[in-house]
Amino acid sequence: MKDVPTELPEELIVGVNPVREAPTDSLLSVHFDGLDALPKGAKVGTSSLRRQAQLLTLRPDLVIESLRGNLDTRVRKLLEGQFDAIVVATAGLNRLGLTAPKVEILGPPRFLPAVAQGALGIEYRRDRPEMAELLAFLNHPETAAQVAAERGFLTGLDGGCQVPIAAWSQLEGANLTLTGFVAGVNGETPIRLTASGPAEKAWDLGAQLAQAVLAKGGKAILDEVYARS
Repeated sequence: MKDVPTELPEELIVGVNPVREAPTDSLLSVHFDGLDALPKGAKVGTSSLRRQAQLLTLRPDLVIESLRGNLDTRVRKLLEGQFDAIVVATAGLNRLGLTAPKVEILGPPRFLPAVAQGALGIEYRRDRPEMAELLAFLNHPETAAQVAAERGFLTGLDGGCQVPIAAWSQLEGANLTLTGFVAGVNGETPIRLTASGPAEKAWDLGAQLAQAVLAKGGKAILDEVYARS
């Protein structure tokens, strides 16, 4: 994998990305088949501002309430009737073997994931080249390119995990297409832009798309989000 900028200590590098798990989110419910089937004013649980913003962009009538705890705790709260639906990462459900009576996959292009959602990163010291050789067999070039583009987008926005930012990249041959999303926490003024370029310049593509989103109004949106936090 190409050495890309990170916020890690200088002596460390995220040099390996294994095959990506499902990058999507899942809407779980006991009684309702999916997002469009939820009644007006339905109570939906999530602790993610990204999910909240996209849910309210699509269904501004929903009531979003905080949902915290381990994944099994979140599912239990749903089954106990505390929520009409909850939204969690599909990868987590797959890895833990959890489900609910009703499940709808929320994925691109309608619902975008978090940056590098479902992907793992393996760190090692830069001064240990033998580790890079030992771990090379675990690296999945397609995943590595996707992660680089999406992380470049997030870094270009100076964002973190507690902001309504989403990104999704797809690789076709040597070309990579990246879609980025920013919105207010209540789904207002959503911005969604797409850019394409060579996969070998994935990080730069993400950084360039971030600048386009900022210029389109993303800076004002994110400034307001940070002012609230």
